[in-house]
Amino acid sequence: MFFFSNFRMRLIVPFLVGITLLVGTSGCVNDLDSIRKVTFKATDPDERTRNLKVIYTDSGYARVQVFANLAETYSKPEAVTKLKEGVKVNFFNEKGEIVSVLTAMYGEIQQDKGTMFVRDSVRLFNYKKNQRLETEQLFWNQRDSSIYSENAVVVRTPEAVLFGQGIRTKQDFSYYEFLKPKGKISVQK
Repeated sequence: MFFFSNFRMRLIVPFLVGITLLVGTSGCVNDLDSIRKVTFKATDPDERTRNLKVIYTDSGYARVQVFANLAETYSKPEAVTKLKEGVKVNFFNEKGEIVSVLTAMYGEIQQDKGTMFVRDSVRLFNYKKNQRLETEQLFWNQRDSSIYSENAVVVRTPEAVLFGQGIRTKQDFSYYEFLKPKGKISVQK
């Protein structure tokens, strides 16, 4: 009888362990849809990046360099990357030298349109001419390298301070055109 009981125990114990494992693990299925319902909000970004650094190149040469303290990428309702807590954009010439720098507190990049919108304490500085544009918002079009704004703008040069409503320039800020200039300008002979 002892042999029979020990033999039955050897069969029953593994059977009970197997049933316990089967029941225990069947309740632990990680259903992605269920997890998303608990942790995902429709307003959350698809990606969040700290200390973003992106370099746009052409023929192996850096043309534009974008920095942001916080970047959030969304795919819906439209593809957009929101740059928060400070934005800096370096624009390079053909020799690979930084010719102008754009800074702002906030920006949005729309990759499919090739545009960037920046606002809040916007500054565009040209190193060679030592001139600075100041406004509250502007747009950069990557396709034609243009920068424009319809807001009030101030351009500071070593010779003058110029005011206007709206401006168009290239990303290197080598020249500019006010849409509606304002103020007085002193011209030296």
